[in-house]
Amino acid sequence: MDSVIVSDYGVMLAKKGDRLVVRGPKPRLEVIEGGPQLFLPFGADNRRPTLTVVTSDGEKHPPEPLRHLGANGAAPRPPKSSADQIELPLFRVGHIVVASNGVSISTDLIEACCERGIRLSFLTRGGKPFAMLSSPMLTATVITRREQLAAYNDERGVEFARAIVRGKLGNQAALLRYFGKYLKTADPETFAKLSEIAIRLLKGRSNAAQVSASNIDEAREALLAIEGSSGRNYWSGVRLLLPREIEFDLREHRGATDPVNSALNYGYGMLYTQVWGAIMNAGLEPFAGFLHVDRPGKPSLVLDMVEEFRQPVVDRAVIAAIGKGTAIETQGGMLTDASRRTIAQLVLERLESEVNFRGRRHLLKSVVQIQARNLASALRDDASGARAAARSEQASPRSASRIPAFRYKAFSFKW
Repeated sequence: MDSVIVSDYGVMLAKKGDRLVVRGPKPRLEVIEGGPQLFLPFGADNRRPTLTVVTSDGEKHPPEPLRHLGANGAAPRPPKSSADQIELPLFRVGHIVVASNGVSISTDLIEACCERGIRLSFLTRGGKPFAMLSSPMLTATVITRREQLAAYNDERGVEFARAIVRGKLGNQAALLRYFGKYLKTADPETFAKLSEIAIRLLKGRSNAAQVSASNIDEAREALLAIEGSSGRNYWSGVRLLLPREIEFDLREHRGATDPVNSALNYGYGMLYTQVWGAIMNAGLEPFAGFLHVDRPGKPSLVLDMVEEFRQPVVDRAVIAAIGKGTAIETQGGMLTDASRRTIAQLVLERLESEVNFRGRRHLLKSVVQIQARNLASALRDDASGARAAARSEQASPRSASRIPAFRYKAFSFKW
């Protein structure tokens, strides 16, 4: 399933038959082989839309006339397109991201997306998600959300938050080691510094495992303190990986104007939409988190689950791109249109890449969905186990001890 990103002012999204129709100022369809599809602005001239194929090694094929593949890879048929319109079969669309203002969407398309489980996500120009549309019937579950809310007041919330912090710190250490291994011979001094930082991060990971409490309110302060101190170590390590001429003194979440922080924030916005959709598909409540405190309009569970994917998805993509000399520019304190498209493509390419997860190869975006379902299952299974334990304890205390406890293991980036 493909991801469609709309980043142009004045674009209109509509439905025609079983096809998504994109109308607007000179759209272009760019296909990443084996991965997502992006609707991007074509340029200032009046050329017709073209198709650019980007292979896995990053090489771009020369532009050719826009084509639409037939079913099951059949020969291309005549395109249904004009200078200001592109059509794409809805069965190939899994996610539509609107990352611009002035975009219109027909109600027919919204209905078709809800029927097919296609998410519609909306981002500001800075990459911050502000809305998502999906059918409530696709996640019309009750038990999962009841157990999620109940877990806030017992040890399940602590267990989940602890796993998230440990997973994040482990991924931070793995990412520094991943990029640092290329410096072992070329720059031994920097390699030694990165190794030392990675050791401190792993120590913080061990400290997080020792945090214990009866509910998350009692454990949050200790976990956030460990996460905060480890974060300062991690970003000092990231600074060592960037070229000296790159401006990056510290990590800024809001109001960032430098290219690196702006790129990271925009990439995280793309990641938020992926995690948010996975949480909703799993029947979880996105606004009822554990590690992040509840606030009106704050999707705290989304922010919780994003933590284990920041390094393997966004940080790795942005650091690698900067290291290869990819231009990331800002104008007026925000990423330029070209840079936003570059970051979006990098993040989507990373989500489409394969990783090892629990003994099998999965697309990284599939791991995001699997983890959301794992959390939902852990909440339900633990509740069922607790009820079974209560029954078994009356009959046999020995059998009750065999009821498995709540378990959630964060995704670990392999370096």
